Amino acid sequence: MNITVNGERRAVGEDATVAVLVSQVTGREILPDGRAADGRRVGMAVARNATVIPRSLWSGTALEDGDELELVTAVQGG
Repeated sequence: MNITVNGERRAVGEDATVAVLVSQVTGREILPDGRAADGRRVGMAVARNATVIPRSLWSGTALEDGDELELVTAVQGG
């Protein structure tokens, strides 16, 4: 199945969820509640088809062919 992530096409498995995608992008295991298994902050927001997906719903939000996702990383600075 093909989706678009931050403007780039990407192939994912048929059973992919937002949590699976975030895990692939960050290289970190994402728990069912949306927290990282290593205990550090994920620092990322996800919008699927222009709708923000709350972190608590990442594991239960299945991706569909043609979805457009924006992954935004929090950056500190001044």
